[in-house]
Amino acid sequence: MQEFRHFINGKFVGSASGVVFDNRNPVDGSLIGQIHEAGPAEVNAAVSAAREALTGPWAQLTQAQRTLLLQRVAARITERFEDFLRAECLDTGKPATMAREVDIPRGAANFTAFAETLAAHPTESFQLDTPDGAGALNYGLRGPKGVIAVICPWNLPLLLMTFKVGPALACGNTVVVKPSEETPATATLLGEVMNECGVPAGVYNVVHGLGPQSAGELLTSHAGIDAITFTGETRTGEHIMRAASVGLRNISMECGGKNPGIVFADCDLDKAVEGTMRSAFLNCGQVCLGTERVYVERPVFDEFVTRLKLGAARLSPGAPDDANANFGPLISREHQAKVLSYYRLATAEGATVEIGGGVPEMGAPFDGGAWIEPTIWTGLADDARVVTEEIFGPCCHVRPFDREDEVVGLANDTRYGLCAVVWTQNVARAARMAASLEVGLVWINSWYLRDLRTAFGGAKQSGIGREGGIHGLEFYTELKNVCVKL
Repeated sequence: MQEFRHFINGKFVGSASGVVFDNRNPVDGSLIGQIHEAGPAEVNAAVSAAREALTGPWAQLTQAQRTLLLQRVAARITERFEDFLRAECLDTGKPATMAREVDIPRGAANFTAFAETLAAHPTESFQLDTPDGAGALNYGLRGPKGVIAVICPWNLPLLLMTFKVGPALACGNTVVVKPSEETPATATLLGEVMNECGVPAGVYNVVHGLGPQSAGELLTSHAGIDAITFTGETRTGEHIMRAASVGLRNISMECGGKNPGIVFADCDLDKAVEGTMRSAFLNCGQVCLGTERVYVERPVFDEFVTRLKLGAARLSPGAPDDANANFGPLISREHQAKVLSYYRLATAEGATVEIGGGVPEMGAPFDGGAWIEPTIWTGLADDARVVTEEIFGPCCHVRPFDREDEVVGLANDTRYGLCAVVWTQNVARAARMAASLEVGLVWINSWYLRDLRTAFGGAKQSGIGREGGIHGLEFYTELKNVCVKL
């Protein structure tokens, strides 16, 4: 049994109200620990600590000193790798192999990558002619935006949290983090690392709790917050936008998606099947960049579906420490119920269930877990709810197409616009597709291949703004122009 307390001003504190709620392991439903629920007292204290830190020792550090400190944080995460791995797997139930290869290394790298990007990124400067001939010099200065509210999702808790905290701190801001109520562990553990590395008190704060009428709403509506960065579903993003409008606080949002995968007949079919297996089923389908709509050119449609089914049948569910497992549970029984409702809806809408569609027989001790079958459908209409609504589970609908212009129209026929994947060996076609798709990211013959220097974010209702590289630094800094008359 663990106790997840808030981390405020360098100390772990409980809730003044005494209100706690359970944190359960999605593998078997067992009780991991209890999470303290933040109320106004804790949120006020966290925001106040962050505001005070803006003008304290943190503000006296040079950019080079901040970079060294964040490099120390990254190194300490690596030193405590097994602690973070254990915490991440207990919260999410994902296979340890995935967390070991992706979540924890990226969680550490986010601190060094953005600090180094900021150090290498110059500001603008211009020489201006003046009537007296002496001229003037304009140059830019970047300063921190202030106190940043960081609202995190549960699917990649450490990776996506540090993807925001890393650049925020690199730019000299302070943060108040509200992790998902489903996954409190790694954000809490990071508080220990901050103290161990000598990060000044108040720079990094964590408040736990729910969203509406709780810690999330209290934080995003707090007048002491200067900007809000959020990753999560679109409806929650709309609520945060309304809260941010009071006081004109800046926002950065990465929201939902209903991402298309497009497979042309000239592709390397082995790689297309393997890539779609990953994009549809990795992390039990709980990836914002995942593929839930697959469009396959008709000459290879039947073979693609057959091979994708064979791949799904080979997925092996199991506990995180099972070396043979490559497929974990959903995050919770509540989310399991939601995904299963879509599985039933697909059948009602007339889908052909190629594989899956239910809950696997796991047996003891996993009966209380949030397990679900990887599922593939064909035969649905383009306006079916299962085809148009984000499910966030290990499932996809596969549909044939005949022409390039046809599939562009199908792929763009959605309110979302996060990412797309195109499988083709025709370079000219790949370039045309990339230009035509209404999304923030396009992968050609790969998926989830990320360079932290590049822009990350969505179009339409998939988000506002961009994270990654200098694009993220634009959000976390205020650019000031200085004009010097010579």
